[in-house]
Amino acid sequence: MILDRLVAAVGNTPQVRLASLERDVPGVELWAKLEWFNPGGSVKDRAALSIIQDALARGQLAPGGPRALLDSTSGNTGIAYAWIGAALGLRVSLVMPENVSDARKKLTHIYGAEQIFSDPQELSDGAQRLARQLARDYPERYFYADQYSNPMNPAAHESTARELWEATQGRVTHAVLGLGTTGTAMGTGRGLRRRNPAIEVIAVEPAEALHGLEGLKHLPSSIIPDIFRADELTRTLRISTDEGWDMADRLREHEGLLAGHSAGAAAAGALRIARELSAAGKGGCVVCVLPDRADRYLSPPPTA
Repeated sequence: MILDRLVAAVGNTPQVRLASLERDVPGVELWAKLEWFNPGGSVKDRAALSIIQDALARGQLAPGGPRALLDSTSGNTGIAYAWIGAALGLRVSLVMPENVSDARKKLTHIYGAEQIFSDPQELSDGAQRLARQLARDYPERYFYADQYSNPMNPAAHESTARELWEATQGRVTHAVLGLGTTGTAMGTGRGLRRRNPAIEVIAVEPAEALHGLEGLKHLPSSIIPDIFRADELTRTLRISTDEGWDMADRLREHEGLLAGHSAGAAAAGALRIARELSAAGKGGCVVCVLPDRADRYLSPPPTA
């Protein structure tokens, strides 16, 4: 593959059959889309690129211009903004909780993004509130991308839906999608249902407000993103931290997939749906989106 710019490599990520999980669910296909094959290592490359391209087209951002892109992030979207900003000559300022992983801090830093840390006790909601305040106080300094409200976030996932549909040759019956900003679930669900309105769109969120599934939001205890539409979901599954982590271990040990914990939660939700279908004697094709790899969450060992 020869590209004029790295941004052209976003999307068209691999989709794999989860053979070890399928042994538990006779008659049901289980597929996973590996979004860590995007250049920035996560599904968030799609939304970040969509938001930036729209802002450039509207004149809200410009290479070498007076305004920096500003947004809140728990990590992956920030990394996406940072590398795309570097590739396109844009300044990027990121508000993130001070307790995000060292790997995420280092990645956004080496791409040249300004880091603004919010109260770690307030998690991603606190970062969102601080970003909004900065945007109000310094409108001449920042373009506020606002991934939680920007319609270009879900719009980016028309490509995700198309790729899922084409890879399964239109057999997909159920899509299991994690809830963070909710852009992946909203956009992918809409794209799939335009192709077949009977497809069930199942969301996955943490079972607890305080959880260890980084990248996912427990919506009942969080600021609800403006782009979220609950009525577009068939149902929501609540996955415990232990279930997500255990599935990430299973994917690593039996599929060779170094999946992150939110990816483990999505796969756990997909297996739950597949078990229901298999127990009822129904066939189906269940797809899930795995947002990123586990190495994004690993910290280096302490040095003496």
